[in-house]
Amino acid sequence: MSRVLPLVIALSVMCQTLVAQNWDARALQRVNGWDTPFANKYNEVMSHSIYAVGTAVPVAIGLASLIKRNRELMADAIYIGTTMAEAAVLTFSAKEIVGRRRPFDRWPGMIVQREQVGSYSFPSGHTAMAFSLATSLSLRYPKWYVIVPSALWATSVGISRMQRGVHYPSDVISGALIGVGVAFVNVYVNKWLDRLIFPEKRKPRFFTR
Repeated sequence: MSRVLPLVIALSVMCQTLVAQNWDARALQRVNGWDTPFANKYNEVMSHSIYAVGTAVPVAIGLASLIKRNRELMADAIYIGTTMAEAAVLTFSAKEIVGRRRPFDRWPGMIVQREQVGSYSFPSGHTAMAFSLATSLSLRYPKWYVIVPSALWATSVGISRMQRGVHYPSDVISGALIGVGVAFVNVYVNKWLDRLIFPEKRKPRFFTR
């Protein structure tokens, strides 16, 4: 995770620049303005879907590994689960460090709050977890019917956080980049865990004839 910290710092600087230019507020106001019964319900479902999907995917893969006695599936479940956990820890830490106010607090008359939230705004934890799940799943199963739905779902989660009035666009973009970054970094972490859990996979460092 330490390799991702410079990314968080860079994203924080970008975030402050966007705020200074008011780009964040204008873009958020447009998305937050989608105020129809369908838009409100759809984005509410998408916003909360991270909990159900984020739990169901690694658990389902883990159960499948037990049923099929397939260690590779268990390795996939561990990789996806640890990636999401690391993304959550990283974003929570970044929130406390940056301390960015929620958009509905900064512009109470302009941004409509449609969801009760705590903590700070930057970066979006929901988006980071969604993209960490989508990316790790796509890296493990690089098929179009996995990649496309995963990417669309993660993007919808990010957009929903803006429509709900709880995140700026830069929060969402930063969360997405963190989620993707953690997934790629965790490929190497997962290889280490895989060898630790399944020591028979270790290969001799030197080979003799």
